[in-house]
Parts: sequence; C-alpha cells; structure tokens
Amino acid sequence: MKIFWCGLLVVCALMMGSCQKAPEPYQWNIPEAFPKPFVPEDNPMTQAKVELGEKLFFDFRLSGNQVQACASCHIPQFAFSQPVAKSTGSTGGELKRNALALVNVAYNGTFNWAHNGLTQLESQIVLPLFNEEPIEMGATGNEAEILNRLGDYQAQFKQAFGSKEITFDRIVKALASYVRSLNFFDSAFDRYAYQMQDDALTEQQIEGLNLFFSEKFECFHCHGGFNFSQSSKHAFQTLDLVPFHNTGLYMEDELGSYANDDQGLADLTYRDQDRGKFRAPTLRNIALTAPYMHDGSVASLEEVIDLYVAGGRGRGINNPNKSIFVRGINATEEEKLALLSFLESLTDEAFISGKFSSAQSE
Repeated sequence: MKIFWCGLLVVCALMMGSCQKAPEPYQWNIPEAFPKPFVPEDNPMTQAKVELGEKLFFDFRLSGNQVQACASCHIPQFAFSQPVAKSTGSTGGELKRNALALVNVAYNGTFNWAHNGLTQLESQIVLPLFNEEPIEMGATGNEAEILNRLGDYQAQFKQAFGSKEITFDRIVKALASYVRSLNFFDSAFDRYAYQMQDDALTEQQIEGLNLFFSEKFECFHCHGGFNFSQSSKHAFQTLDLVPFHNTGLYMEDELGSYANDDQGLADLTYRDQDRGKFRAPTLRNIALTAPYMHDGSVASLEEVIDLYVAGGRGRGINNPNKSIFVRGINATEEEKLALLSFLESLTDEAFISGKFSSAQSE
C-alpha cells in the first residue's frame, strides 16, 4: 500500500508539472463593430506577453549603450510618435525618417514608411533593434550583454513563454504583442459614426467629414477605411489597395527623384515610377503626431492641408510620379478649417490621459 501511494504521488506530481496553467488570453480593447487583427500563429496574444512587452518597451537596457528605449522615439503622449522631424539613434546619429506613430498598427498591411515586403510586425521590430546603418537601438554586437542585463525578467518570461529563458526571439514577440495591443477607437468621430452619438461632432467637423469623403478633396482614396489608411490587413479588407503614394513633396530631376537621397519605395524596387512613394499612415490621432511626412518636413496639419490644396510643394507639384489624387483643390479658407477640425476629431483622449504609459513612470 505504501508503494502504491508513493507511486500515485509521483504520478500526480508529474501530471501537475506537465499541465501548467495555460496563459491567460489577451482581451482585445476593440468594439464589436471592428474586426480583430490578424495575429501570427507562432505568436498568439496573451496578457502575460503584452505586459512583458510593455515593460521591455520602456526599458533603456534594451539598447546597446542603455541610453534609449523603444519609447524614446515612440512617446505615448504623442500617439507613440516623436515631435521632431527625424529621430536620433542611441549613438547620436540622425535617423533617415520621421518616427511613425504606433496607432492601430495591428491592422497594418505593411510596415515602415516604404517597404512593400515588410508585412509582419515581428519583422519590423527587429530592424530598430539591430540596424547598423543608421544605428538605432544598437543591439548588434551587444546581444549577450543585453540578455544578461535583463535577467531580472526571468519570472515574467516564464509566465509569458513557459520557461525563464530570455532570448531576442522572445523579446521581439513580447514587444510585438504589446504594440499590437495599442488599439484606440474612442475618438469623437468614433462616437459619432459607430456609437450613434449625433452631438459628438460639431457642425464644422461634420462639414469637414463630408469634405474628407468628397470627390473634391479625395482624402479617402489614400486614407480610407475605419483605420484611415489603405495600408490595412484585416477580415473586412477584401481588396488589395495601393498603400504607397507620391504626394509631390520634391522633384530633384526629370525622373521625379526626392531629396536627401531617399527615394522611398524605389530604393527597394529600383523602379523609376516608385520614386517618392511612401506609405499613407493612419490619420487616427494625427493631430498628436507633428511634424508630418516621411522626413518630418511639414510642421503642422494646416501646412499639410495647404500642401494638398496646392497639389504638392514647389517643383514637386510637377513630379511625374505624383498620385492622381494629389492634383490641387479649389478650396476656401472655411473648407480648410472644417477639414482641420474633422482631423482633430480623430484624436483619442486615452493618449493624452497617459493610459498606456504606466510602465514609463515606474
């Protein structure tokens, strides 16, 4: 009998060890009217992984020299963007482009300003960590040291991944899970359009909404759908839309080259017709993310509207690769103010309240 009970205890212990509590699934902060984002099969969303990713996002030890965190260039109160034209890497070098806002990026069809092959968030996160030209986080060559620094996260890694081993693959998956969780659908526009609150928008904002979706202004052609971007991927998206556009910012030669040796999509495709084409980002929380465009060369939303009203900027107005939807608009000052007011209605107050910056203050 003693042998029987001892054996039973061993079996129970083995069963308990092999049947660990399953990770708690992540509860999306997404209203029923919107689709859930696509998530890679090898990186399912869990609460533990999102919480770990949030900690890592604000941890300066993740950079090679411990002077920057992901949040240094993606600041919550600016819709996870940065209010400078171009960010600076951890070693002091200026980066090539403006830091994109991390707003509903779980729905992105592509990532980066101009990369038609970068279609998964996990792949995008690897770039700032390991880029060498220019250096961003500076993890290259410092991998072992960084992993050693993060040893105090072992309990969180065990909770998120089932073992305490800390690897860059798991770091990237945790960061991707956190960034995927940054979804916001409680702007004044959302309350008007989806929650049927007729008084959520002012008369001026409603006028701007109508202009935005009109054939006169044509904003919706590049910033369409519930996420206000053609670069989208979700169950409701049944058509393959064009996510990259030349908006007539520059024209350095007869080929339509852009300034500062940044040709956008053409740097990958080597096609002249792709010169100056960049991804149309979401307009959600756009009022928080100045300056604008891939190089941060447009300081305010008022200037953005003026640029499209003019059909481009300077010689760029005649760029041969310019989008057919950037052709100039015969707009009144009242119409421009109405459109600006509508764009401001796309702001979600959760950003301003600091709802998603708790880890930063710990």
